Amino acid sequence: MKPIAERIATTAVFLANGLGIGAWAVEVPRIKEELGLSNTALGIALFAFALGAIVSMPLAGRMVPRFGSGRATAFLAVIFVLALPLPAIVPNFALLCAVLFALGAANGAVDVSMNGHASMIEAKWQRPIMSSFHAAWSFGGLLGAAFGAAIQLNGFGVIGGFLLPDLVIGILVLTSALLALRDSGPRLRKSTSGLMIPSAGVMQLAALAFLCMLVEGAVADWSAVFLSSVLIKQASAAALGYSSFAFAMAVCRVVGDQGVRRMGSETVVAIGGLFATIGLALVLGFPNVVTAVAGFALVGIGLANVVPVIFSVAGQLTTPSVTGVSMVATAGYVGFLIGPPLIGLGAGFVGLRIALCALLLATLIVCLLGGNAVSKMTVKLAR
Repeated sequence: MKPIAERIATTAVFLANGLGIGAWAVEVPRIKEELGLSNTALGIALFAFALGAIVSMPLAGRMVPRFGSGRATAFLAVIFVLALPLPAIVPNFALLCAVLFALGAANGAVDVSMNGHASMIEAKWQRPIMSSFHAAWSFGGLLGAAFGAAIQLNGFGVIGGFLLPDLVIGILVLTSALLALRDSGPRLRKSTSGLMIPSAGVMQLAALAFLCMLVEGAVADWSAVFLSSVLIKQASAAALGYSSFAFAMAVCRVVGDQGVRRMGSETVVAIGGLFATIGLALVLGFPNVVTAVAGFALVGIGLANVVPVIFSVAGQLTTPSVTGVSMVATAGYVGFLIGPPLIGLGAGFVGLRIALCALLLATLIVCLLGGNAVSKMTVKLAR
């Protein structure tokens, strides 16, 4: 029997988490301005966010199979709701780093947990549905960015920019946890996903996830800063880049599962890398508002279904499936979190535009090598 209620509840958690990240992305320039941070200082603060997630992800990987994927996802999502507003109330750089460490820990843990839970639900449906969960996350990012831009246009401060979206997120999470978020698999007495050494196939998929989500994380945290500092000066318009990226990604993920069935996983990955490379070249090579919005949209189209494909294949390579998904999700999430601080640190030395050029190399590698790697894994599974 297909767990329809559990799928809806898990989709709501993905939506809530994406909404939180979208709201955070829009507020990054205002936090930077209020605290008087340089690009390098902002990069260090974002590294604290990344460090918190890196510390928490192995712990989440061990907790999920021991306590149940549904229960763990619900608990960690509530922690994320409580931690999200903290950056709005800090008075200085040191405290910002501290609260971003806590927020990163909460976000990293819930990301691993909800993807592991989604993988278990996908196994029960017996067909590709991972893109639908990630579509909800992308729509959440779009809603969060749009919500944040509207909040800024109506004169609310940074605190309102966090608290108002967080109220919506809290309602989604609590409703899902109370009504339908259930464990979809047996609990294990001992974790099988924490510090296990991945196979060569899983390592290749993890590397691809790392590169894709490195680009995704950099776009989430730096697109608004790039548009506000290089192209335009209005804070409300700075959300256009991330909004176009999130909207394009969300739309493509809605039809992603059908695309995988028609074209094949390897084609989706290779073409996706190509589109993302072209989009970044437009943004960085021809800096105006139109090409920036179009370019970020192409990046969203390109990366939309690459990570869901990788998660699905990784889940089929291991038993239980949550093991492979947790490993690949952890590697991808490290990329998502390491990308922004690396761009910030690089911007302090060579400038923001040149630092962002490093993302071109990542998408080019996915384009040239990703499809072949996924194809090998798919052939192996077919045998």
